[in-house]
Amino acid sequence: MDQELFNPQSSSVTSSRILYTPSTFARTSLLHLQEVGSLQSIHQHTSTRTNLTSFLCFVVLSGTGSLTYEGMTYELSAGDCVFIDCRKAYSHSTSDNLWSLQWCHFYAPFLPAVYEKYKERGGHPVFHPDDLIPFTSLLTDLYSLASSSDYIRDMRINEKLGSLLTLLMEQSWHPESVTVSRKRMELAAVKEYLDEYFTEKIMLEELAEKFFINKFYLSKIFKETYGTTINNYLISKRITRAKQLLRFTDMTVDEVGVAVGMGDATYFSRMFRKVEGISPREYRKQW
Repeated sequence: MDQELFNPQSSSVTSSRILYTPSTFARTSLLHLQEVGSLQSIHQHTSTRTNLTSFLCFVVLSGTGSLTYEGMTYELSAGDCVFIDCRKAYSHSTSDNLWSLQWCHFYAPFLPAVYEKYKERGGHPVFHPDDLIPFTSLLTDLYSLASSSDYIRDMRINEKLGSLLTLLMEQSWHPESVTVSRKRMELAAVKEYLDEYFTEKIMLEELAEKFFINKFYLSKIFKETYGTTINNYLISKRITRAKQLLRFTDMTVDEVGVAVGMGDATYFSRMFRKVEGISPREYRKQW
């Protein structure tokens, strides 16, 4: 049996959950579900866990409580969302204003790296999304899929968990100061400039001077906003354009390098291989 349904009545909670056993393929290659469910507290209680190979996302539907994680205690109330790495010790407890929760435990071999990116982009263990419905809808869909007999349910679960991660990335930002918000608006103009002139030589100092932004602050806020450095963003734009020219024109590899702003043939080939894993000539032969 690959799943087990529980509707336990205990002295502390009433819950409905599914313990899910994914296929070997899903366990090694996909975002996969471990447990999904909901609960309503009927007495005050605390749950403590440590060293679980899992990540946990839960939302507070009603009531209040707290989470202790990585040496911090967070007060939780209705509408809050939690996303944590369960390989680290954590505990959560309801207050006397008894809460109801909806949650899922999930994992993938690459998920620790995704969580690091989540933190790097500003994600916190606890945040208050603008709209909780997309989260509750996905958690409900995951519960339905886990209890179904769909023959490709692991693929569908992978899709839903991917949507959940996207939501977490989108809505986990904490409110910014007016100053920072203004700078991020100015940053949009910087990105538009890079998108238009990426084939030209662009120096950080000149870019910062053009938009009246300190170069160190520009580098920092660009990476925080777009998840990559200015230099890597330019390289990505240039390589994408190079692939178009390699596929759809008769330009030589050297000519392509010049056309995308990477005139040194050796540098162009080295960066292309670094990004694509193959040389420009090998890429052209594929098509």
